Amino acid sequence: MGYRTPRGERTAEIEIKRSRFIARIAHVETEAEARAVIEEERSLHPKARHHCSAFVLDPDSRTQRFSDDGEPSGTAGAPILEVLTGHGLTYVVAVVTRYFGGTLLGAGGLVRAYGGAVSEALDGLPVEERELRTPIVVDLDYAKASAVTLAAEQQGWRITDSEYGASVRHTLAVPPEEVERALAVLADLSAGAAEPEVGAAGYF
Repeated sequence: MGYRTPRGERTAEIEIKRSRFIARIAHVETEAEARAVIEEERSLHPKARHHCSAFVLDPDSRTQRFSDDGEPSGTAGAPILEVLTGHGLTYVVAVVTRYFGGTLLGAGGLVRAYGGAVSEALDGLPVEERELRTPIVVDLDYAKASAVTLAAEQQGWRITDSEYGASVRHTLAVPPEEVERALAVLADLSAGAAEPEVGAAGYF
């Protein structure tokens, strides 16, 4: 189980019949952060007529919100949200600022414009995969730490942190269903000397 989320943020602009659509997409962790990004765009573009937006939160994308911000219902926020969910993204906010160019685009034109602006901003924005993992912290001597590093690579487990001192402290990120096997591997490679600490599962 895992999810996809953008890394950082990106802005792009398209122009249709002299209307400017400026899209900003950013990684956010909370609804408060998402709304802060939306309000920041309002302050950056105070003369723009619309600041339409959508955001998706939670590993299963269950929190979804959107706003047409004065555009005809269903022509702005929903298309923005559809692009985000269509790319399988969560923990993400998108804001599209529109400067009206004097020509009405019609409902279909607005849907294409808002969706297109978000797609343009997504193009080239790095996306990372985060998987549910259980952290296991273990202290080892250097030789055993090297053996654990090799075993982790072979098993597809990630070492998310390593501290080097008199010994090596590895933090392994292991799928929850593989924790018992990981503990067995650590016991085997350390001849029973390792004393691993198993943490709470989270997304890494």
